[in-house]
Order: sequence, then C-alpha cells, then structure tokens
Amino acid sequence: MRRVLKQRAERRQLMAVETEVLEELHRLRARVPGLTGALAATSDGLVLAQDAAPVEAEPVAALTAAALGVGQRLTEATARGAFRELLVQGEEGCVATYAAGATAVLTVLAGPDTSVGRLHLEARRASAHIGDLVDRALARPDHARS
Repeated sequence: MRRVLKQRAERRQLMAVETEVLEELHRLRARVPGLTGALAATSDGLVLAQDAAPVEAEPVAALTAAALGVGQRLTEATARGAFRELLVQGEEGCVATYAAGATAVLTVLAGPDTSVGRLHLEARRASAHIGDLVDRALARPDHARS
C-alpha cells in the first residue's frame, strides 16, 4: 500500500512539470531540423510529455524503458559507466534515447537527413534540462500526503 501511495505522489509531482518539459521538447524540435518527434518519459515508461505526432507515445515510452534497461545492463557489463545515450539507425531515420536526470529519459525521432552531430548536441542539452526539472519535482515534498 505504501508503494502505491508513493507512486501516486510521484505522479502528482511529475504532472507539475509537464508544461515545462513540453516546452523544452518544442524548443528542441525547433533547434534541430529534421526532428520528427520527441517525448520525455520516466525510466519505467510513464509518458511525461510528448511532441511526437506521427507515433503513439505510450508504446514508444514502453519500448524506450525496455531499451534503457538493456542499455544500462550493457554499459555495466562492459564497464563503460552509467548509461548516457542510445542511438538506433534505420533506413528512414533514427531513434535516440538520452538519460535525463536520475529517473527520466528523452527519446527523439529524426529523419534520414538529420545531422546526428547536431541531434546529439541539442538533445544532450535538452535531456539535461529535462532531468533537472524532473529531479527537482521529485525532490519537493508532496504536500498532499500531510
């Protein structure tokens, strides 16, 4: 029961930063030509905000959580330190996932002509900002529990 109450409190805290996270996703898409979508989620797959019209956010967030788990295990098994990012290239573009603070991830979708260097530069900045927002929201006491 305590775990359920804790999860509900965390969701309320995360909803408080949804607008700011969404604004960061919009800014990211404006800065990177060819970016077709972006979403921020918790590391367990809960969508925080999305700007990813061509895809359904929930399945992508769930797949991101699974890929994050594999990425974390892979970096640990190969002694590469903490997970930072994952890039998957396909014929029609790429999907990139970046750690965003202690408990969130940023996933971006890019077309085939997108500069991967520019994508990394801007998405790393955005993920750091989103991570700060989420981490601060979760660090705040939940006054509703009083």
